[in-house]
Amino acid sequence: MPMRAGTSFSEATDLWAVLGLEPGADAGSLKRAFRQQARRWHPDLNGNDPVAEERFKAVNAAYAVLSDPARRAAWEQGLAGPEAAAGLDPFASGFPAFEDYLDGLFGRRRRAPRPADGAWAGSEASEADGPEGAWQGDADPGAAQARTRPAAESPAGGSVTAAAPAPPPVVAATDQETLVELSPEQALAGERVELELADGTALEVWTPPLAGDGWRLRLAGVAPGGADHFLQLRVRTPEGLRIDGLRVLYQLELAPADGALGCLAVVPTLQGPVQLRVPPGSSSGRLLRLRGRGLERGTERGDQLVEIRLVVPAELSEVEEALYGRLQQLAAEEQA
Repeated sequence: MPMRAGTSFSEATDLWAVLGLEPGADAGSLKRAFRQQARRWHPDLNGNDPVAEERFKAVNAAYAVLSDPARRAAWEQGLAGPEAAAGLDPFASGFPAFEDYLDGLFGRRRRAPRPADGAWAGSEASEADGPEGAWQGDADPGAAQARTRPAAESPAGGSVTAAAPAPPPVVAATDQETLVELSPEQALAGERVELELADGTALEVWTPPLAGDGWRLRLAGVAPGGADHFLQLRVRTPEGLRIDGLRVLYQLELAPADGALGCLAVVPTLQGPVQLRVPPGSSSGRLLRLRGRGLERGTERGDQLVEIRLVVPAELSEVEEALYGRLQQLAAEEQA
């Protein structure tokens, strides 16, 4: 697993764990893990996390050792500790803007700025030949060298040099989600859920008591690349009852005339169907309460809320169309 919160790089002796890898992972896995963790902890994307900067440096320093055969061999043999890489701080003068990261990610090339002395700089930034994701500079974590053009004389008498190499591309971590269906009894007491992630990681999670339909439970940082995994809870009965803690919710569809004039309607409950009197003048969104028809826990008992929803037929007969037309005419006359 990646380095735990609050752990500095000098304390994290397992460089593989810093990148969330098993020891001996191949070069492709190492490169992918570095790019994911760099995206996860870049300071531009974690402005409210006080330890993001330290973690970002730790990820780059760990990659610097593991991607270099000589450094990696020395570290594995105990001849050099992780602090040897930590001392090479490519971010001592600050972090590159995340826009520069995007330039590298999408392969965009930028023309070098015109020098202040008027010398012409006609070269363009180019990608590095070294490993993807490694920073190029005086203290390069990946120990890769950028391609440069030979110096040449410019028309103004100065020299033309290659622009700074593009920043490394990164891979955005993607949040994942799993739908979990619970019965009213399971939602009331809490339920154990076994979950297998895309990378094969097995998790055991308990849903909280009194959970409700539509709840989203966040499992922070467990998905590949440090992303979050969400559990979307569905707590419904075949009759259309939705559970929210001790309360039961139901949506009752009525014809406009039934809402306007009032009616008796049969409504399902957890204890069986009951008759509900809908008062005249009931519009969509009105809530009617059935006391004591919710879930029970100890001495507590919830209610059932019935939401009125007026539904207009998709197709009208000639008689219905004439009646609705007359109602529309009467409404217009009242507003005049």
